[in-house]
Amino acid sequence: MSSETTQPAAARADGIWKVYGHGEAQVHALRGVSTAFDRGRFTAIMGPSGSGKSTLMHCLAGLDTVDAGHVFIGDTQVTGLGDAGLTKLRREKVGFIFQQFNLLPTLTAEENILLPMAISGRKPDPQWYDLVIKTVGLGDRLSHRPTELSGGQQQRVACARALVARPEVIFADEPTGNLDSRSSGEVLNFLRSSVHDFGQTIVMVTHDPRAASYADRVIFLADGSIVDELEKPTEGSVLDKMKSLDPGQSPDAATGGADV
Repeated sequence: MSSETTQPAAARADGIWKVYGHGEAQVHALRGVSTAFDRGRFTAIMGPSGSGKSTLMHCLAGLDTVDAGHVFIGDTQVTGLGDAGLTKLRREKVGFIFQQFNLLPTLTAEENILLPMAISGRKPDPQWYDLVIKTVGLGDRLSHRPTELSGGQQQRVACARALVARPEVIFADEPTGNLDSRSSGEVLNFLRSSVHDFGQTIVMVTHDPRAASYADRVIFLADGSIVDELEKPTEGSVLDKMKSLDPGQSPDAATGGADV
């Protein structure tokens, strides 16, 4: 699904720059990046280590500021928002899935899923909540704490937590980085179905060509700039593109997905 002409993109970057450090130590993490993420699509962001892919996601999500340019979530300009505005944006319009799951060990799976909405004083739509729980296959695990769940189940709890509030966009940072291949497939299938079946928008940073092949579109960064993109990617086409961007290193050699 592509966005209607009357609707803004779920997320958009207009000529954004991000610079770290000063003088000889200065690093241009992003160099005038412009791109849009249509509603109801699954986009992967890839690139060699140090290409700026994580920085781009953090700036889009309002987790980091930009030095120039503008960032939008829907029709809300993120650039220039104060702390209160950013907190409201992240609670109401953005969902997050991280490599480390970020679940509270003293809470049950259900309590972890509902925590962000509880903090913001909101209640989930019961029918939507039931559908999310059914889709992630956690109906018989809701009373379990994270230590009683497998890695794949914990990440599915994190996915449900991100999805239950129906955010405008979900940002996923290496969501399968700590999972085995079977659990990775479960999580990626869930992410893909949340896009194609429910119209969710997902932007995922990954260094794994297999993970990227679940997306509708892949954009590639190198040295802080977008250098290419693929529609309807396959694992092979992504791997070939990554090799051309970084001939001396395979994507899986990236140091744990570390990036700027």
